Formats: sequence, structure tokens, C-alpha cells
Amino acid sequence: MENENKKGFERLDKIYMRRDDYAKDMKKEGRKIIGYLCYFAPPELISTAGMIPYRIMGKMGESTGEADAYVEQLGCPLIRNCFEQDLKGAYDFLDGRIIPHSCDSAQRLYGIWKYYKRPSYNYLFNVPHMVTPYSSDFFKRELTFFKESLEKYAGCTITEDKLMKTIELYNENRRIVQELYDLRKKSSPSLSGTDMLKALIVGMSIPPEEFNVFLKELRDEARSRQVSTKDTPRILFWGCILDDIRLHQLIEDAGAVIVTDDTCIGTRSYLRQVDTSNGVMEGLTKAYFEEFMCPRTSRGPGMGRFDYVMDLVRDYNVHGVVGYSLSFCDPHKFDYPDLRDYLNQNGMPMLLIDDDYTLSNAESIRSRVEAFLEML
Repeated sequence: MENENKKGFERLDKIYMRRDDYAKDMKKEGRKIIGYLCYFAPPELISTAGMIPYRIMGKMGESTGEADAYVEQLGCPLIRNCFEQDLKGAYDFLDGRIIPHSCDSAQRLYGIWKYYKRPSYNYLFNVPHMVTPYSSDFFKRELTFFKESLEKYAGCTITEDKLMKTIELYNENRRIVQELYDLRKKSSPSLSGTDMLKALIVGMSIPPEEFNVFLKELRDEARSRQVSTKDTPRILFWGCILDDIRLHQLIEDAGAVIVTDDTCIGTRSYLRQVDTSNGVMEGLTKAYFEEFMCPRTSRGPGMGRFDYVMDLVRDYNVHGVVGYSLSFCDPHKFDYPDLRDYLNQNGMPMLLIDDDYTLSNAESIRSRVEAFLEML
């Protein structure tokens, strides 16, 4: 990894700003780069096949004019933006593309994306929408199909022993991420929400073994940091995928500190281990489907499905919740009213920010955030 003479947070900024260039450098070295749109298709399987998983992300605020010529505009602006970047050639370094059925927008775009941009490997990963014993069996079967597809493409065999070792590496990364989150439980967190999100985005752009070394550098440096944020409003950030740090910066520049989150690039992905005691596929099914708390997956009626959010509120001494909802993201928009009422019943105020993945109304958002923080 470049900038070896730099450590920790200084290197974090450098890699975050040029993470696409870093992937292109690995491509030049002969490494195969496999893009994935959502976390449901376990990157451990990609790594075990000898390839580098790379999360496909958008460019917040950029026009989707070219993509809008191929797909309806009444769909997820983030996914349309990712498609736009690929149409423009930003992801030509990818050898393959994996799109899980995370939502209808992703599934509908798969065929169009595959038709107009054709890397050597394409895969649609099916994901059930309800957690039941039958759907868990279905997901486990899909994992097997996915494994066999990767083996065929990479010309290798993904043995259980190899996969187990890869899972152990990813679990170590998750443990260090947990340690970084724990540092944010302190009355004066030594790690901002902006830096945490930046680190996790970087981690989805580099090989897991390099992310492991990088996380240790950040952890050791964060432990020695002296940051005074006492009496600053402590925020839990909830909502849709956000692969850009600008909204976090806006919130923290307004006088808050984001101490935890409930997002897929965050606690939903990192604050749990893959337990392989009952087998690797069982462990992956539990971690990536049964316990992956995405609103697109139904867990039955009742407010109890939000109990884990209040657990985060208590663990991190949260004062208020800021939510983020993308246009046309039905799963999060349907969950929001119930979550808001649930939080209100527990004395926890919430502010919702609606956006079309542009932050074009940043000044209006800033005013609302400042008013919310003043109320807290």
C-alpha cells in the first residue's frame, strides 16, 4: 500500500481520496478485482477465490443523465449513480460485478447493467425478503451456488479450510472495528464519526489483510489521541447506505459527534462475528442474512424489531438520532415512521433528512441539524 511512511489518520485521508486509483494499481499488478453492490454476497468467498472484493460506490452529487436514458428516474438515486459511473468508464478496472437482490431497484438494474457493461464475470445473488427457517435454507443454497460460480470463474476450489481462514481474517478486522467503536463510547470520543466512516469505506476498497494492518494503526493512534468533546451532543446516525463522508462532516461541523450508527457501512456489517462453530455456510447465513438488520428484510410485525437500536442508544450514551433516507428507498421509508414512534416512546428525539444522493440542499440540512442540536 502506498504512503508506507505515513501512518494512521494521515494515511487514511490519502487512501480515501484515491481509493479507485489504488484498485487500478492492484489491477495493473495482475490482481482480479470483483465489484459488489451490496453486502449480502459475502466478500469472504471472493477473497477465498483469490480475488479482491471491491464495493461499488457512487459519486455523490454527480449527474445521472446518461444512466437516466436507460432506467426510470423513479428509482434509487444511489444505484442509478453507480450505474452512471460505470457507463462513464469509472469502473472499467473491475473484472466482475455481483449484484445481490438487496432491493427491487438493484434487481431490475442487473439485466440492463449486464447488457451495456460486460465484465468477464456477472452474478445476481438472490436474497429472501423474510427471515424463516425455509428462507435461511434458501440463502444457504444460494451461498453454495455463489461459491461454485466463483470457483468456475477463478479456476480454483474454495475448500472449507481455506474459507475458514479467510473468515478468521475478516472476523479479526471486525474485532478491531469493534475496538474503534468502543473508543467512541467514552465521554470524549477519540474518533469522530467522519473518520470512522472514512475508514470503513477504505476497508471496502482494499484487500482484507491490508485493511487489518491499517485498522491496527488507526486503533493505536486513536487510543493515544486527546480530543475534547465533553458535553457535545452525541448522535446515532441511522438510515440508507451512505458512501460519502460529507453529511457526517456537516453534522459534526454543526457541533455534534456521531458516536455510533445503524447503517450497512457500519454496525450492520461490522459489529458481529461470523460464527463457524456449526459450519461455515451456517455461519455466513446467520451473519449475512438472519442477523443483518436491513429494513429490506421482514422480521414480522411489532416494534420489538427496533430493540437493537435502543441497545446502541444506551451503549453509546446517545442524545439524539439523525436519520438519512434516499429518494424512492421504500424499505427505509416504510420503517421510518415506526422507528420514529418507537424512539419517541423511549424519550429519544429523531431528525430525518431526505435526500436524492446530491446534498444539493446542504444549507437547508445544516439549518435543520443546528436547530435539532440546539433542542438537544
